[in-house]
Order: sequence, then structure tokens, then C-alpha cells
Amino acid sequence: MGPETTERIDVPKIVSDKECQFFIDNGYLVVPNLLSKSEIDELRNDTVSLARGKYECDSLKPLPDNVTDDDAIGRILCIHQPHFISDTIEKYVKHPKICGILSQITAAHLPHWDGSVKCMQSMLFVKPPNFQGQAWHQDEIYIPTRDRSLIGAWIAMDDANVENGCLWVLPGSHRQGYLYPQRDHENPDEFDFAQESYGFDGSPEVPVEVETGALVFFNGYLLHRSRKNRGNTFRRVLVNHYCNSWSLLPWSIREGERPASADRRCVIPVSGVDPYSWKGYDEYGKNVGLRTCKAVSELPPINPEENGKQ
Repeated sequence: MGPETTERIDVPKIVSDKECQFFIDNGYLVVPNLLSKSEIDELRNDTVSLARGKYECDSLKPLPDNVTDDDAIGRILCIHQPHFISDTIEKYVKHPKICGILSQITAAHLPHWDGSVKCMQSMLFVKPPNFQGQAWHQDEIYIPTRDRSLIGAWIAMDDANVENGCLWVLPGSHRQGYLYPQRDHENPDEFDFAQESYGFDGSPEVPVEVETGALVFFNGYLLHRSRKNRGNTFRRVLVNHYCNSWSLLPWSIREGERPASADRRCVIPVSGVDPYSWKGYDEYGKNVGLRTCKAVSELPPINPEENGKQ
């Protein structure tokens, strides 16, 4: 897998000028009913396939038949970069409707932007019942861009509400392009191990409750968080991260590189053009990042000798 074409990628225009302006002003945009029930079912089924080790992958091994599908996905909080091994996840990274909206809003704050967008990350969250959320943070802390164009496309695979740990956002907190400092938080029951951003008034936050099939788009500088899942169902989400294709991606600095020209190339062009296609693209490899949840110890043990008996 991996991008090979340098031709322009044309995608449909989906949202209105008013919605684009809402994103520019507030840093987020909700688009309900963007994906159909059959598309959501496809993503849910692929989540099970990933969790059961159906793909060739170093960190997701096959599970035996005595592990139920719910137990399989219940062991996982998040799979990082599932599109590295799953054609289905890559399909939704490049979904025409999603990428159409991205081509309108990703860098709409830049006056000469031509709608070109690339993807650098996918994250598949299961968030089982009773598992914590993540404290206040800005995604730009983890994925630096050159022009404040980092954007998350958050696909609701279940209804997301206050009870099961939906997103909460601080509208307009992206506008100054300021990265707030971080510290360890003191609420491990509510939030996971990640640090929290601080130094701002969080009282104007609003919950982003959405129904299955909705998309939530949010800027990389927008302060957001989620709370503990206090419901009795999974809160499954596929969130993919993108930025303006004209922006270099200094995600890490290799030996001999200068920060001013560092540019990671494990990316997928999804709209417009890739002006740096001449650099080529890094291979994905056959591995994903994995964050398991504390519920693992509470589930039936897996017998390694039964692995692969499907």
C-alpha cells in the first residue's frame, strides 16, 4: 500500500461557505450523517478484524475462537496507524466526501490555499465502558505543521454523548495559534496517562454530542478533551489527521537534518496536488501502535497455543 500517483486528486465540495467560516472562527465543524449505515458497519467489522489479528502485523496477533468479538476489541483502547495494514481503514482515510470537506476547510485561513491536503495519521479508538478520556490538549503538540493547518477528521462509529465520553471543545481557542504548556494531571480516574494543557479558562467548553455516521472536524490548535466512558457500550471512533499538502511535516528530526527542512514522507495525498511528490513516499511497514486498556486483566486469558485457530 501507499500513494504512487502525482496527478491532481479531485474531490466534491460538500459544505457551504457559511460552514467553512464557522470552522475558521470556531476551530471545529460537525457534519451529521456523512457516512451511511453500511459504511459504519464496514468500519465496525474491520475493527473486529484488526483486534482479532486478521491482518499481517507484528503487534496484533491472531486470537483463538474462545475470545469473543467484544472481548477482542475490549482489550484495545487505541490502534495507531491502522491504515498501515488495513485497506478498509485506508479507504476511509481517502473517503471522497470526507476529503471533499477537508479540501474546503483544512487551510481555509490561508488566502492562497488551493485545497491540497495530505494525511499523516489514523487512530482507531474503541474506548470501552469505564475507560478514561484524555485531558485538555492540542493535537499540534504532537504533530507540528508549518502553517497551523493540522486538522482531525473524527468519524463517529457509535453515538457519542456526555455519558459515554464524547468530545468537549473550547470554541475559538485555536485562533491565536498558541501552544499551551502541559503538566501531569491529578485526576487519573477521569483521564488517561497523557499530560494536560493548562493556562486558560476552560469554562466556555461545549460538549460535541453526535449520532453515528457524523464527522467532527477540528483544528490542531483547538483545545479539546474527553471524559470517562460512564455508559455500558463502546464509543468507537476513527480519527484521521491531515494538513495542507504545501506544509512540510517535521514530525521528527533525523540525523543530519535541519529543523527548517525536515519533512516526513509517510503520507497520503487525498486532495489537490502533492508539491513534494518528487521526494517519494516512505513505506508503511507491517506494524501498528497499540494502547491496551486496564480491562485486559479482567478478561479470560488467551492460550498462546490456540493462536491462529480461526
